[in-house]
Parts: sequence; structure tokens; C-alpha cells
Amino acid sequence: MPAAIQPGLAAPAGEACRAGASREDSLAGLGSRGELILVSGRRAVLSGLRWPDEPAPEEAARAWLLSFRGLPLTVTERGPEDRWGRRRIDGLAGAAEPVDLAGGLIAAGLASADAGEADTLCRPTLRALEGAPREARRGVWAAGPVAATDMAALTARAGRFSMVEGRILHVGERSARTYLDFARKGESGLTVTVQKRTWRTLSEHGLSAAALRGRFVRIRGMVEIGRGPLIDLAGVEAIEVVEGERALRR
Repeated sequence: MPAAIQPGLAAPAGEACRAGASREDSLAGLGSRGELILVSGRRAVLSGLRWPDEPAPEEAARAWLLSFRGLPLTVTERGPEDRWGRRRIDGLAGAAEPVDLAGGLIAAGLASADAGEADTLCRPTLRALEGAPREARRGVWAAGPVAATDMAALTARAGRFSMVEGRILHVGERSARTYLDFARKGESGLTVTVQKRTWRTLSEHGLSAAALRGRFVRIRGMVEIGRGPLIDLAGVEAIEVVEGERALRR
């Protein structure tokens, strides 16, 4: 049985993150992409978690969750139902030493922290659990993040959720969106587009053009290929300044 990991209780305000009353249930099975099928008949997904895309960690994540099938499960719902009628939940499995399901998956390297459709990560403490598996290159971190100037790797990730690291060399603010460029003029590399509303939120969090220019960052998002590789930044949780951490290993 995995070690118990207690969930972080602090959460940003907002409808998407508002925690409801806790109730007892149990895991009956799993649907696609980590959907929890509960004994009560309800369907849910774990809040703050990005289900793995790669086959090996996906299979391991399913096996890990199914090891809790039939055990007592304390469910705390967050926000309204999603478009598929599911609730986002925090789940504590077991009775004597409850295990935080989202935290356990992330700490094992079998998933990553992700705000999903919310503007902010409801449980910011989940992001810190990525550190150990990322350093050990375990699970979803096995291949390491993609370098923002590695055109072959970026092209291969087209249409897929990716984690990309690099140094922002230029910030171009326009009326509708802002462009974060990771390659020098005339060279090839990632461009991150930031919509006006998201750029305003970043600035409110201290991530202005002056603060980001020249900084080494980690970007999460879907890679698209236009005239070059692009990621449209989903929100403030999709960018991390990692200056001071170990640089991307080659």
C-alpha cells in the first residue's frame, strides 16, 4: 500500500475550486483517462491532475488507482459538474491511513499537476510533489521536458500535451495577445501566445514582460505547428519560472 499523503487544504477562491461537503463512497472501477466510477453510481475525475498520455505511465496509473477499489473513499467535490456530467473531486482512500489519490499519483510520477478547465490550480501543493519524480526521470517525466529550441522534438509532439523548457528571449506585447519567443530572430524555436485576458492575469501575478524577459521557464500545453511550433498558454498555472533549478539536461 502506498504511503499516506495528506492533501493540501488551502485553495484559491472561485466557483471552480469551491469545496463541497465531504461524503463517503467507494471506487468501483475506472473509465477512460482516469475517470472514477463510484459505487454510488456517480462519475468523477481527480481535481488538479493531468492524466498521463503515454501508454506505460497510463497503465501504471490505472493499476495504482484500482488497488484502492472497494476501500472506503472520502470524496470532496470541487466546483460544478464538467461538460460530461462528472464532478472534480479530492479523494482520500482507506480508513486507518488515508491516501490522497491525486497526490499519490503525482508523487509517483504517474501524473502531473494541472488546473484543467479552472483558471488556477485548486490545490497548489500538488505542484511541489512533481519535484522528486521529475528529478529521478520517473513515469511521465522519464524523457524529461522538451527543449524550446529542439525543433525535431517539438514537431514530434504536435497535437499533444507537452512540457517545454527554455529561456524567454523576447516578449512582444500586442493589443490582442502577447508573444513569448524562445529563439533569436532568424532561428527556429517555440513561440508561446498569451491571450489578452491571460496576460492581464499573469501581470497581476508579477509575470510582466520585464519579469519574464530572459528568464528560464517551464511551459505546459498543447503543441501546435503553424509557421513554427506554438503553445497557446491556458493560464497562469501553465507557466513556471524555474530559474535557480537545474537547467534542462541534454
